[in-house]
Amino acid sequence: MSERIKKAIGVEGKFSETVWPMIQYCFANIFMGGGGYIISMYFTAFLTNVVGLDIKKATFISMIAIIWDGVNDPLMGIITDRTRSKYGRHRRYLLLSIPPLVISYIMLWNSFGLDGALHPTMCVIYYSFAYILYKTAYTMVDVPHTAMLPTLAPEYNKRTQYTSVSYIFNSVGMVPSYIILLIFLGAFGSSNALSENSKTPFLLTGIVLSIVYACSVFATFKTCKEPSSLNEKLPPLDIKSAINEYVQVFRNKSFRDYFAMSFFWQMARSFFSTTTVYYITYLANLYKYYPIFNTFSGVFESLAFPLNYALTMKKGKSKCGAIVTPFMIIGLALALFVKPSQPGSVSIISLVIMILGGAVLYPFGMSGLGFVGNNVLPDITDVDELITGRRREGVIGTFNTMVKQVTGGIMTFSVGVVLDSFGLVTGNKGVYIAQTETALWGIRLCVSILPMISALIAWLLLRRFKMTKDDHTMIRAAIATKHKYGSVTLSEEEKARCELLSGYKLENTWLGKNENDETHALQKNEDGKYEILVEKEAELKKLLSEAE
Repeated sequence: MSERIKKAIGVEGKFSETVWPMIQYCFANIFMGGGGYIISMYFTAFLTNVVGLDIKKATFISMIAIIWDGVNDPLMGIITDRTRSKYGRHRRYLLLSIPPLVISYIMLWNSFGLDGALHPTMCVIYYSFAYILYKTAYTMVDVPHTAMLPTLAPEYNKRTQYTSVSYIFNSVGMVPSYIILLIFLGAFGSSNALSENSKTPFLLTGIVLSIVYACSVFATFKTCKEPSSLNEKLPPLDIKSAINEYVQVFRNKSFRDYFAMSFFWQMARSFFSTTTVYYITYLANLYKYYPIFNTFSGVFESLAFPLNYALTMKKGKSKCGAIVTPFMIIGLALALFVKPSQPGSVSIISLVIMILGGAVLYPFGMSGLGFVGNNVLPDITDVDELITGRRREGVIGTFNTMVKQVTGGIMTFSVGVVLDSFGLVTGNKGVYIAQTETALWGIRLCVSILPMISALIAWLLLRRFKMTKDDHTMIRAAIATKHKYGSVTLSEEEKARCELLSGYKLENTWLGKNENDETHALQKNEDGKYEILVEKEAELKKLLSEAE
């Protein structure tokens, strides 16, 4: 079985030295895949139809928490990059995240007697606090976990393999989490629609999943190893230098190209995920098929993984997204053709279009840009090191997350404002009330038109990202040579690629400022491939071994 797993993800060597470290690293993805999935599918509808808040207040809560998530990410990045610990710079924060994770996830799905109609202000305050606490716990897992990857997997293809395994574990978190919620909704709730009678199943789901997620995060902390950072020397930090850290990140051309692409992809996701439950409940009047919709969605997002992996390994990271993303755009377009039906009746055509577009083509295509983004981000760290001479995984990852999260939060609130202005009726009283044609067009705008435009822009921007596997290998070889000798000599072609990817003249980067007049050209093997000096990586492997 271990040999089959290794063959499936394209690795060689002993299972204990290749696949097992990937699994150890990806245990935490059970939480990151499952926790956010349930929230994106149900939380806004839970606040409107179970707690009783109106849609503007519900999306306002999400906006506040998501913006906070964007703000705390860069803070966490600076903290982790400057942490000195025998556990390494990042790992111990996984352990510290567990108490707020458990507390917040239970709070998110329990109002403790507060009613949105009777206590709207108290509900907003309470759920804003609970969501902010959850986002803080999530950041304490996500930022250190993401920042560890370039250290654990320095090679271009190895990072793709780690990302592939993380997608599997995301699905391991998503599917069982969703099944647990469905079981509780079936046993204690209503199959017709979410209402105030659905409080118990959500509370039970929050308790059970908080324990599952805490165990997954602890498993990564316990089993995944990272070199000690006790002896690292760090430059002084003040407000000016902290701001400059992030200004410098955005001057990196590869980062700007990556950021623009992933920004519009995230925008498309925010519009669609926030509106989906209202689209199915009020436009199609097919809420009882919502479990089927979500099941298909999870399955087809998972089924896209082998294709994404194969395309990435054969065609490259950017080509993968370019080929798969059009399915996402087609799926979003199909939502325009779903016709309203009366409660209690089933439009077979609308049901087929709804599932085919939103639960098959959309998640299948959406996974393409998602896979590209997760694969490309660690490579940006190497371009940043070319410019600065420093490893800044936390700063790179969190600056990107900060802007996307703030924008995502604003987009979520915008959905609430748009739907409210178009006259959508929500809350316990809105479950069985037919919506006006204007309100239905508001749903179409948010579930199809706006995300379709955003996804199309993301797909077009993807073509601007120029880094290839050979570029990445060349950059790593140049960095390793500079670290060893204090200087490196590049050919005109190599120099041009470095300047294209970084956006800097080479002489203005750390790589181009030689410490001596020695000549050290990059070495290639008999196949014409760059050879990376192994001293630094051998030292890293030694430190990882000692950490074990």
